[in-house]
Amino acid sequence: MRDPYSLLGVKRNAEPEEIKAAWRAKAKTVHPDQNQDDPSATSRFAEIGQAYEVLKDPERRKRYDRAAEMHQTIMQQRNAAREAAERAKAAKANAEKVMEELAKANAQNAKAQAQARGQSQAQSQAQPQNQSGPAGETPEDMIERIFGAAAADHVKAQAAGQAQAADEHAEPVRSDAAGERPPLPALAIDLIASIVRRFRGTTPTPEKAPDISVEATVTVEDLLKLNTITLKAADDREVRLALEKGMTEGHVARLKGQGLKLTGMKSGDLLASLKIARDSRFRVEGFDLHTTLSISLEDAVLGGDASVETPDGSRSISIPAWSGSDQTVRLDGLGLYNDAGGRGDLVVELRVVLWEKPNEKVTDLMRHMRHGLYV
Repeated sequence: MRDPYSLLGVKRNAEPEEIKAAWRAKAKTVHPDQNQDDPSATSRFAEIGQAYEVLKDPERRKRYDRAAEMHQTIMQQRNAAREAAERAKAAKANAEKVMEELAKANAQNAKAQAQARGQSQAQSQAQPQNQSGPAGETPEDMIERIFGAAAADHVKAQAAGQAQAADEHAEPVRSDAAGERPPLPALAIDLIASIVRRFRGTTPTPEKAPDISVEATVTVEDLLKLNTITLKAADDREVRLALEKGMTEGHVARLKGQGLKLTGMKSGDLLASLKIARDSRFRVEGFDLHTTLSISLEDAVLGGDASVETPDGSRSISIPAWSGSDQTVRLDGLGLYNDAGGRGDLVVELRVVLWEKPNEKVTDLMRHMRHGLYV
């Protein structure tokens, strides 16, 4: 179902009286009797009725608001994870380039120092061992050549901030003059700075490589059976993830040590954002499952019993009399496993359908009701 607030044209803080008035106005406008030439009028009328059914009930309205807020948060997390993955990929490529050039520079320095020791032991002992590349290029110069001046400035500023923090016995801070240089992703800053520190031998313990994010597609059945799924990492590695209770659409699972791997650094983590594949029977909202049940016109008016498919098998439900397409029947504890030790619900959405062929008696009755001729 689409956003009920948008369907009724009301704000999210609308009062019940305002919602009811909006529903009446909308229902009158889209009523099938007023739109006989519009084949979609019936479905639009039912959709508006369903929207009102959600918003008129305080508890259902609260549940919808929470689910909508969760969905918005999930989308924000998904976008952030996608952007982080792109930044991690670029940072890894640049980091490998830095490592390659620094390694070459280190080899050249070692060769030059060996030659100097062979010529003069005393001169060799007095010569400072400066880490630099070809033609005296320092790591900062190399960073600037590969990443640009902004990256080099960030690394220098971070190093200065760490030195100052160490003198003051405080936590290292990242120094940056706001507005003076274009922003650089924190992932790239940390990665570049850690490589420079490690190359110079100023890092006592291995640092952790950046985390990477992937999207993990699972099925409703996977979540109900708590299956183990296989993920494909950025470097084509296969990683297994055991699904747990409390996981649903948008949940982010952290797999420690399964992320970015760089030589001399502790492996980063793999962040798997769950995406639930489309299911022919159920639709997922939080930990609740939604399904659709078609009922006849006579059952909608008079009520009756019907059978509905649930995750735990077929169940019989009672349809209340005068149930329209905006009504639902909730079966407790037949949804996904939640994070409170229980399960969500199965929400059965009723859909009234007519017979395949027109019924003369029903048609005549509706004609009499439209024109006010009751028999």
